Amino acid sequence: MQELHVPDHASFTAVLGRAAQRAPEAFADGVLRNLYGGGWHEVGDPASLVSPVDGTSVTSLAKVDAPTAQQAVHAAAEAHVDWSRIPLAERHARVTAAVAALADARDDLALLLAWEIGKPWRLACADVDRALDGVRWYLQEIDRMLGTDVDGRPYDRTPLPGPVSNIASWNYPMSVQVHAELVQLLAGNAVVAKTPTQGGAITLTLAHALMVRAGLPVTLLSGDGATLSDALVRSPELGALAFVGGRSNGGRVAAQLVDTGKRHFLEQEGLNAWGIWKFTDWDTLAAHLHKGYEYGKQRCTAYPRFVIQRDLVDEFLGMYLPMVASLRCGHPVAVNQDDDPLPELDFGPLISAAKVAELNTKVDEALHWGAVPLYRGTLDPARFIPGQDTSAYHAPVALLAPPGASRLMHEEPFGPVDTIVVVDTEAELLAQMNASNGALVASIACDDADLATELTEHVQAFKVGINKPRSRGDKAEPFGGRAASWKGAFVGGALLVQAVTQGPPGERLYGNFPGDTRYPETS
Repeated sequence: MQELHVPDHASFTAVLGRAAQRAPEAFADGVLRNLYGGGWHEVGDPASLVSPVDGTSVTSLAKVDAPTAQQAVHAAAEAHVDWSRIPLAERHARVTAAVAALADARDDLALLLAWEIGKPWRLACADVDRALDGVRWYLQEIDRMLGTDVDGRPYDRTPLPGPVSNIASWNYPMSVQVHAELVQLLAGNAVVAKTPTQGGAITLTLAHALMVRAGLPVTLLSGDGATLSDALVRSPELGALAFVGGRSNGGRVAAQLVDTGKRHFLEQEGLNAWGIWKFTDWDTLAAHLHKGYEYGKQRCTAYPRFVIQRDLVDEFLGMYLPMVASLRCGHPVAVNQDDDPLPELDFGPLISAAKVAELNTKVDEALHWGAVPLYRGTLDPARFIPGQDTSAYHAPVALLAPPGASRLMHEEPFGPVDTIVVVDTEAELLAQMNASNGALVASIACDDADLATELTEHVQAFKVGINKPRSRGDKAEPFGGRAASWKGAFVGGALLVQAVTQGPPGERLYGNFPGDTRYPETS
C-alpha cells in the first residue's frame, strides 16, 4: 500500500486554480479581492490564510479599513433601494440562476471547504448541498411566505428599509451564511457579508462571485470585527443584522445594538446537553452519539455534555467508550491511490492549531481542579501524510465530573471534548443540563415518554429531543435559542422571511426580545 498523498485533482493549488478560472475578477495574484459597489476591488491590507489541514499558507485576503467598510455599506444601501423595487418574479429568476451556478461549482466549493476549514469530503458536500436544497425550497414557498403571516391573515410583506448585514462564524459558510443571504435577497433585500476571520473566505469569495454574476446585489468584505463593527453593526443605513458566533462577541454586538432599534437575530453558543434518565436503549443512543461527532463537534448544535443518572453510568460507559474509540480522524483529502475515493472520516482538523492549544488548556485546567480522565484518544499516523503538520488535529477526550472552577463546566468547548456529570435526582438532572444559562438544543434519553415530556418542559433549550438529537433544522423548521444562547428574532421556515421583511404596523416578531416570551412550536 502506498503512503497517503493528495491526488492532483484535489490539491489546493488545483482547486484554487479552478475557482480563479470560474471567477477571475475575484482573485488577484494570490490575494482575495473585496466586493462592493457591484465590483471587485484590490483594496486593504493582505493577511495570510493558513490551511488547518497541513499548516501551509494557502492564499491571502485583504482586510479593509473602517472608511472603506462604510463606503461599501452606503453602496449596498443604494443598491437596496433599486433591488427592493424589483418584482418578485425577477428576484426569483436571479436567485434561481445563482443556485444553478453554485450547483455547477459544487465539487470545487466542497474541496475549498475541505482545505479552508478541514471538513471531510462527505460533510463538505453536505454543507453545499444543504444550502442549495434549502434555497430551492424557499424558491417554491416564497409567494406564500410573502403573502400571509404566521397566523394566515393575508397581507403583503415588503423588504426592510435597508440591506441585511451578515456576520457569521467559519464552520458553515454555505449552509448557514450563503443560504441565509440568498433567502434575504429573494425577500427583496440587498446583503452585506463579512468573511470569517478564521476560515471560509475563499469559498465565500467564489460563491459571491457567482451570485453577483447572476445579478444579485451582494457585498463581501474582509477585515477585523472591531474595525468594521461601526459600519457592519451600527450603520443607520442597515435594515437588520444577522450574527452567528460565540457569546463574548455576540454580547459585544448586542451592546452595540441597544440604542439603534435595529432588527437583529444573534445566534450564540450554548452548552447543549443530553440528559439520560431511566433509559435502556444503548444501541440507538450509540448511533446518535457517533453521528454527533461529525466535524469534531465544531457546530452550534453539537452535544458536548452528558448528564447521567448514577445507576446508569456503568451501562453508559459500556456503550460510550467503544463508540468514541471507533471515531476516525485524519487528513480530509489524502488517499493511497489517485483513483481512490476521498477518505470517509468523522472529522479532520479543528479550525486552527490555536484552537487545539485552547482546548488542551481547558482540559488541563479541568484535570487540575479534579476532573477524571475517562478517555484521551491519540491520532492514528496511518490517516496522515508522513511528516505533515498535525498541530490543528485533536483526538477525542472525555472527562468525568468537571469541577465548577473549570471553564468546561459552563462553556461550550466547540471541539471533540465531552464532559460527563453524574446526578441522583431529576432536579439535579435539570440543573446540570441548564448549566450554561440557555442552549440551542438539548435531548432527554428516557424510556418513559410521559416522564421525558415532563422533563423537557424544564430544559432551557429552544429545541428538545426525546431519544433523538435536535439540529438547526432545514426548510420549514424554525430555529432560535433560549436565554443567553440567542438574542433577537427567530429564523427558519417562514420565520426567516418574516425576520427580513416588514409586515403590518405594530407587528411583533417571534424571538428573544425583552419582555417577549412567545415561542413558535419547535417539536
